[in-house]
Amino acid sequence: MILEYCRIIELPKIHDQRGNLSFIESNCHIPFAIERVYYLYDVPGGAERGGHAHKELHQLIIAMSGSFDVVIGDGHQKKRFHLNRSYYGLYICPMIWRELDNFSSGSVCMVLASNRYDESDYFRDYPEYLAAKGLQ
Repeated sequence: MILEYCRIIELPKIHDQRGNLSFIESNCHIPFAIERVYYLYDVPGGAERGGHAHKELHQLIIAMSGSFDVVIGDGHQKKRFHLNRSYYGLYICPMIWRELDNFSSGSVCMVLASNRYDESDYFRDYPEYLAAKGLQ
C-alpha cells in the first residue's frame, strides 16, 4: 500500500445544544470492519508511541481528547498529521510505518483496528520493515 491511501476521514457529527455526537460504522464510514478498540492515555510529556508498521492491519486513529501528531511513512516519504478533533480520524492502511508524538496534557488517543492483537503482524524494526518492502 502507498502513503496516499492514508487519509483523514471526517466522521458524522450531529449537532445538539446539549453536546455533539459522532459515530462510526464498520465498512461504512471506514474501509474495514472493527475487530478491536484500544486507547492511549496518560502519555507523559515528550513521550512517543507507535514506532512500528503492520503487515495486514487497518487502523483509524482518533484524538478523543486533547491533541497529538501522527507521522506516517512508506519508506519513500513521510507525512505528519495533527489530530485534535474527535470527529476526524486518520485512516492508516497496512505496511505504513507510524509514530505518535507531541501529546498534549490529558490527551486520549483511540484506535479502531481491523484485527485482534497479533504480534506476528508487527514490524517493530525499521530496517526489517524497509527490507520487507524491498527498499533495503
